[in-house]
Amino acid sequence: MNTPEQQFSAIAAQLAAESQEITTAKMMSSPGIRYRNKVIAFFYHDAMVFKLGRAFDAEQFGLHEYQLLSPYKTKPPLRDWFEISATHSDRWEELTRLALQRMREELS
Repeated sequence: MNTPEQQFSAIAAQLAAESQEITTAKMMSSPGIRYRNKVIAFFYHDAMVFKLGRAFDAEQFGLHEYQLLSPYKTKPPLRDWFEISATHSDRWEELTRLALQRMREELS
């Protein structure tokens, strides 16, 4: 069985193999996936964090264990970034592809 970090690495490798515009990078000292130099997802504290935008409704998407990324003690959470626990790791690839789609739309 793969660890959450191994699962993240497999998703990153798969997407990078599909497009030269997708590379790996660091985000907050954690391994990440980027599209055209913009990070779309990264591995953080045994979870994956996805840039899905403020309009994303995790509950409607069937995700019940999530939180907005809140890396700073004195600042509010980052409303575009959703931290999805390993409980939903079976959805990580789907969410990475959704984040990729949204970034492609944003950059077009």
